[in-house]
Amino acid sequence: MMKNDLNIFLNKKILIYGLGRSGLSAFNFLKNKSKVFLYDDFQIKNKKFISHKNILKIKFDYIIISPGIDINKCKLSKFLKKNLKKIYSDLDIFYAFYKNDCITITGTNGKSTTCKLLYEVLSEQKKDIRLVGNIGNPILSEKKIRPKTFFIVEASSYQLEYSRIFKSKYAAVLNISPDHIERHRTFKKYIAAKLKLINNQSKNSFAFIKQNDLVIKNELNKKRLNCKLIKVKIDKFQKIFAKIKNKYFLTEANRENLLFVLAISEKLQLNKNLMLKSIQKFTGLKYRQQIIYNKSNLLIINDSKSTSFSSSIGILKVYPNIFWLLGGIYKKGDKFDLPKKYCEKIKAFIFGKNKNFFNNKLKGKIKFENFNNLENALKKILFIARKQKSIKKTILFSPSAASFDSFKNFEDRGFYFNKLVKKFLNG
Repeated sequence: MMKNDLNIFLNKKILIYGLGRSGLSAFNFLKNKSKVFLYDDFQIKNKKFISHKNILKIKFDYIIISPGIDINKCKLSKFLKKNLKKIYSDLDIFYAFYKNDCITITGTNGKSTTCKLLYEVLSEQKKDIRLVGNIGNPILSEKKIRPKTFFIVEASSYQLEYSRIFKSKYAAVLNISPDHIERHRTFKKYIAAKLKLINNQSKNSFAFIKQNDLVIKNELNKKRLNCKLIKVKIDKFQKIFAKIKNKYFLTEANRENLLFVLAISEKLQLNKNLMLKSIQKFTGLKYRQQIIYNKSNLLIINDSKSTSFSSSIGILKVYPNIFWLLGGIYKKGDKFDLPKKYCEKIKAFIFGKNKNFFNNKLKGKIKFENFNNLENALKKILFIARKQKSIKKTILFSPSAASFDSFKNFEDRGFYFNKLVKKFLNG
């Protein structure tokens, strides 16, 4: 429902920087409400596009910056640093115009899965639900918003860092481990960006954190919070867990994601039978611990979404005789922290240019081989697997690294892996 009170983004001079999906949705939303100018590091054909030179001549009221823009490494770096107080995000625009309830999910790992599961649970309850942010449409591209329309927002640390006024009635920080240090510069700044979501909440709001997450607890203990803090713990939901037969929730990480969904569902007073129905049939998301083959003592899992060791650890604990495919652009400060008892059942097949980094992390813990590319690594695994016909084996594609060295994104990488599997198995 659109707010009619004084709105800071009405009848102003606004620069939108970054013309990806979120930037263009902000432009389409604001173009009839304010005087809007567009800029991107790569010039596009649009009457509203303004040159770098002309940007310096205009006194802007606000700058809406896309999450992908790094203030320290962009063409307008000096200009942005001089105008830090004018920088806002698309989440801020949404908050200025609407007063709908939001559940906003952030964290290092599990955001997309948790959001999608929540979306399916709430859809089953016949609610008008919108899935937006990193996982769905940009929040400003949603249409036909009614007073009872409910938003599930997946928010990244980049988006939260640039947000100033956005508040969410329900907020969850799933976990925090070192990530995106190349962008945030320090782990402390990365933590601050994530916890901004909770620190900005108002009275009558609810924040959900894992009971034993020391990083989050220690940081929040330093703050005086307006919201009610709910510490999510497994003991409370043991009876419901006992009823869940869905194998997707075998891994520790997915059980934790589920735990947050149960805690939020309880606060929303949802119908438990309908909720269980949604959970039982949940199949997860593409390229996130996705089982793509399961026959004749061979299980193949596509977990292309894994971009750090911490996102691979949970699934490495679950399956027997793992052939682990990993490689790509490693995360600065990333640590491999898997107990020895699990390491013995794993052999790693490392591919790509950054083999030395992964060799150093796995040395003395897991046996490994190096390959120039993913295709050669998978070929070798399948050669070994065919010789061990009587043993149950798991091929786990969980790269623990970003994909941009060879692929457009993790989806492109996941699609390529599926193509390779099809090619080799059919061959």
